[in-house]
Amino acid sequence: MSKPRILVTRRWPAAVEAVLAERFDVTLNGNDSPLGEYELRLALSTYDAVLPTVSDRLPVAVFEGAPVVTKILGNFGVGYNHIEISAARAKGIAVTNTPGVLTDCTADIAVLLLLSVARRGGEGERQLRGGEWTGWCPTHMIGTKVTGKTVGIIGFGRIGKAFAQRCHFGFGMDVVFFNRSTVDPAEAARYGARQLPAIEDVLAAADFVSLHCPGGAENRHLMNAARLSTMKPNAFLINTARGDVVDEMALIAALEAGTIRGAGLDVYEAEPDVPKALRRMENVMVLPHLGSATEETRTAMGMKVVDNVTAFFEGRDLPDRVA
Repeated sequence: MSKPRILVTRRWPAAVEAVLAERFDVTLNGNDSPLGEYELRLALSTYDAVLPTVSDRLPVAVFEGAPVVTKILGNFGVGYNHIEISAARAKGIAVTNTPGVLTDCTADIAVLLLLSVARRGGEGERQLRGGEWTGWCPTHMIGTKVTGKTVGIIGFGRIGKAFAQRCHFGFGMDVVFFNRSTVDPAEAARYGARQLPAIEDVLAAADFVSLHCPGGAENRHLMNAARLSTMKPNAFLINTARGDVVDEMALIAALEAGTIRGAGLDVYEAEPDVPKALRRMENVMVLPHLGSATEETRTAMGMKVVDNVTAFFEGRDLPDRVA
């Protein structure tokens, strides 16, 4: 019996690619460049499984115009708002993701961004590397203290909880959060956190606001001009969730007007395109989507995909099915 034909749209950790090659008839993307709409449509008409990443956009048009033979999309990542789920479902395609394994690393990146914007770490490194530092003085590059401040979390899932734990028990921060569903107060207390009834309540109370909610239509531009205006003028916005959760033009306007003090960003609306205004602002820390970028985590993510695709072709229940 022939092995299922599988396309891996980007290069993955070598250990994961080796397992895939052992179990399936695998085609790898040798030059590791994102696939375009035509290439993805062709893939769906050629391979039994396609394993996309966040860099692969699969709108409705990708599922149309050619016969679809793909039976499963094994997504490398937790977020899947780059996939038009309803179109996949209409074609009878299963979709899976990789939850759980990137919790700690993403929470760590959120802490890195929080500390960097509070203590002006990116700005300071640029100054030193540029040969502009003239030596220590009492008023040089004054930042803001983290310990004892209030951090507000939007979305209290796995990553939100891990971030809360780090902030409260690591830095003695007061933690408040908003979540669409009610969290048991005893469960929230395990992370040193308490739930507030509305997003605006969290924004008004927090010195740092960190986003940990899903992307997609329901949360697109959740942080818009109106909500940014409810933040404290000396507050910072941290986003390691999804780029489309923040209205980037509204954020730029808020930063330029001094509505908020700064921002730390790891994700963007149109990656890899990042607005020039964000890249040139000294009070903005920008990272190239590093949330899960550790060897251990990326390998674990890949093995999650392997487990889901293997289960599918063996006729078993999918561990991480989202559609």
